[in-house]
Amino acid sequence: MLVRSHYCGVLSLDNVGTDVSLCGWVHSVRDHGGVLFVSLRDREGLVQVVFHPQDADMFRRANDLRSEFVVRILGAVVRRTPETVNDQLSTGEIEVHASSLEIINSSLTPPFHFDDQISDVVRLSYRVLDLRRPDMQRNLFTRYLVTRAFRHFFDHRGFIEIETPLLTRSTPEGARDYLVPSRVHAGEFFALPQSPQLFKQMIMVAGFDRYYQVARCFRDEDLRADRQPEFTQIDVEMSFSSQEEIMKLMECCLLEVFKSVGIDLPGPIPTMDYKYAMSKYGTDKPDLRLPLVLTELTDVSKDVDFQVFSRAANSKRGRVAALRVPAEVFLSRGEIDSYTKFVMQYGARGLAWIRFNDVSRFLKTGSRDGLQSPIVKNLSDLFLKTLIERSGVVDGDLVFFGADNESIVCAALGALRVRISKDKGLINDGWYPLWVVNFPLFEIDRDSGNVLSRHHPFTAPINADDIDNPDSCLSQAYDLVLNGIEIAGGSVRIHNPAIQEKVFRVLGISSDEANDKFGFFLNVLRYGTPPHGGIAFGLDRISAMICGEDSIRDVIAFPKTQKAQCILTGSPSAVSDEQLDQLGISVNSLEGQFVV
Repeated sequence: MLVRSHYCGVLSLDNVGTDVSLCGWVHSVRDHGGVLFVSLRDREGLVQVVFHPQDADMFRRANDLRSEFVVRILGAVVRRTPETVNDQLSTGEIEVHASSLEIINSSLTPPFHFDDQISDVVRLSYRVLDLRRPDMQRNLFTRYLVTRAFRHFFDHRGFIEIETPLLTRSTPEGARDYLVPSRVHAGEFFALPQSPQLFKQMIMVAGFDRYYQVARCFRDEDLRADRQPEFTQIDVEMSFSSQEEIMKLMECCLLEVFKSVGIDLPGPIPTMDYKYAMSKYGTDKPDLRLPLVLTELTDVSKDVDFQVFSRAANSKRGRVAALRVPAEVFLSRGEIDSYTKFVMQYGARGLAWIRFNDVSRFLKTGSRDGLQSPIVKNLSDLFLKTLIERSGVVDGDLVFFGADNESIVCAALGALRVRISKDKGLINDGWYPLWVVNFPLFEIDRDSGNVLSRHHPFTAPINADDIDNPDSCLSQAYDLVLNGIEIAGGSVRIHNPAIQEKVFRVLGISSDEANDKFGFFLNVLRYGTPPHGGIAFGLDRISAMICGEDSIRDVIAFPKTQKAQCILTGSPSAVSDEQLDQLGISVNSLEGQFVV
């Protein structure tokens, strides 16, 4: 009968002199002059087990041990001599002298050692072994602690955890749905939820005024390091609460969750206006650890001779902005050229620049001999003096410029700000949380000119009278940003059917189309809907940040690749003709494509 008395990694000097029963995996085996040292591992860590040759039978079997064998060991905890203490292990002051060995299961030779640098393909192909690595054990345990802390917070503040369906109706929410064919209703499909958005609002109408859920969400979209086709969010909704009340409570939640894993976030969390964030940082999720900021120059660029600037400044949605790089961060001409190529990824057609070698000479005499750039001759004194005044340029500084559609300038310079800061080590240590508020309710598609929802069509405006002015209407939406990563986002919802109809009208959604897409939900709203709002925390992103990981794959047990595949199980995969027949679906190959 298997009986484990202790986890390996929890043994300490307090256990010296006691007999223990340990179960785990062989991490390594070392033969030191006839004495075997076995590192035994379980989820709590490692401990050294010593096998002496006096027990010939046990010693012989111990010699057969290999990496990843599963064993049970009985033995006595002994204090190590001072010269043999291992400071790298939490159990480094003790060891276990074995008195009994049971080999429960052997193992094939692992394809990699836990200390090896291995590719993501190998890691995901042998994910179960990868999950045994101490770093992954720590990551998933930390994720559990984060999830538990969220639950604890909401459980103690009157929230009720309610599950919502995973098989539901396809509704437009900004990304492609994963569809599930129905066997019973041939030719019809369920959709996996992109979020529980409509259901949690209906829960508010149903009278459960404080809801939360650890919700699984699914989106068929292009993947990045912080995206997976299936992900988890902490979903929250509250009735009879203002935006300020929701934000205040969620701020307390975030601080408590981080504190539960030993991180003290600074509070209270500052609030930044969306327009200010875009103006100074080029993004609605600014990383405040970076000292570089943008300078607005659109107003003084309208009459300059440099047409790239004047054309952008005089267009309806154009912008001219600058990014000052301080003199101590010297950039070579080769680096400038590489950054020019970099911003082109964001739609920029180039990257103008000026190196200010002698600012005082220009300000005193107007001489431009100390200004190094091919565009200086086309810029007015007013432009240059305004740039110097607004951005604080001093000798040796280099200034980059963006001039184009506002969205392109923000994306290009915002990304350049981050890239230079990373390349040159300008990132400050610490945690910098931030609320971003006053988002536009709508956005205008640059190509089609169509009006779109910035968040989703159920977000409430700050002022309902502004709905008919899509360019200026602001929303009661709020994002929580941490070190340049959006970790939560939410809004106050529309609870007035008349306001909802106005929003649909501006979005070009007819009554028939609205009833077709959202009829079930709109009908619910007509039965006494309370004012309500909520937020969703990205559990994967928060866990990855706490663990110091760049990718959320490292805090998910069985993630997908960037091609949305599971290498371990070989999914997605073909299914049998019998299964397809039951669903009334046929799959035919046509010129390398599949037609259903």
